[in-house]
Amino acid sequence: MSEAAGTAVVSTLLRALAVLRFVVLANTVVLYAQHHGRYPHATAGAWILGAIGIWTVVAVKAYDVPRLRRWPLLLTDLAVAAGAIAVTPYVKGDHFTGTLPGFWVMGPLLALAVCWKLPGGLVGALVVSGFDLGTRGEFDQSRWRDVFLLLLGGVVVGFVSGLLERMAVERDRAERSAAAAEERQRLGRVVHDGVLQVLALVQRRGAEIGGETAELGRLAGEQEVALRAYVQSTVPVADALDPAVRVDLGAALSALSTTSVSVAVPGTRVELGAHAGAEVTAAVAACLSNVRHHVGAGAPAWVLLEDLGDRVVVSVRDQGPGIPAGRLEQASAEGRMGVSGSIRGRIESLGGSAELASLPSGTEWELTVPKDRP
Repeated sequence: MSEAAGTAVVSTLLRALAVLRFVVLANTVVLYAQHHGRYPHATAGAWILGAIGIWTVVAVKAYDVPRLRRWPLLLTDLAVAAGAIAVTPYVKGDHFTGTLPGFWVMGPLLALAVCWKLPGGLVGALVVSGFDLGTRGEFDQSRWRDVFLLLLGGVVVGFVSGLLERMAVERDRAERSAAAAEERQRLGRVVHDGVLQVLALVQRRGAEIGGETAELGRLAGEQEVALRAYVQSTVPVADALDPAVRVDLGAALSALSTTSVSVAVPGTRVELGAHAGAEVTAAVAACLSNVRHHVGAGAPAWVLLEDLGDRVVVSVRDQGPGIPAGRLEQASAEGRMGVSGSIRGRIESLGGSAELASLPSGTEWELTVPKDRP
């Protein structure tokens, strides 16, 4: 979404520039028509201006397509401007006051500034200025004035374009975060008034009744705590969709630590995209949930996070009896998707792998995820 906001800013600036292109083109044509009788090769100049007019139409349509705003289009645009300047002595003779394209060269220059920001504006101004000076035999105060204005225009437009794009991205992110926070508050009220109260009642009544009902109450209590933590989370849901947002996976996994669950993470931040971090944390939580359900409520478990540079590896180990052969396939066939969906499905959707080792001495999951995932 943030990328879309930045693209919208660039598109708006380029559409405004398209209008400017046609205005300065008309100005160039009118001025040439007024003085063409003085030029030694006026007909060639007319054909060149016609080609510039055709290129202006092509360029305007191309710049309106975001995927075409790449170096081939930008450099071709700049090359047309440079070539038109270079042929000026041939068309107008050695003694001329203005180049053949005139103010039309502003179009390619400002397009570079809009698309490539300040560096593009500076490079475009230097190229146009270099060709302009190269066609003249002397460098006087008027020439310096032209060069200065080109440099100033390219740098200022490039800086403003980058600033507007950053502001649009930040505004888009703030709006999404505010909307997500508002929705979370609404969801929190709904959940608090309904689901959380029911889970709390089941937990309390289960403890009072005892027996198997007490276990049901304990499970309801665990789900109440997990759901309450999710609703009260301070991380906006919208950030999980933004590839620019990075989270500390070590901090997220450390939050899963309990008296029976030991979590070991590196001393430095282990950053993943917000979505990838949330999915890995959820997969680890599902592994720990399986330990509680199949080994015991107080069964010890260990979580180890390793940062291997281009990927992260999370190991979840317990000391249970292991998983009988064929048990996972049977559970999947029966429609119970805990392992295949909550664990393997999440990790594989991130381009990673989830390997399970089941031994008589316990079970160990090894979750591997690339670090470049958003």
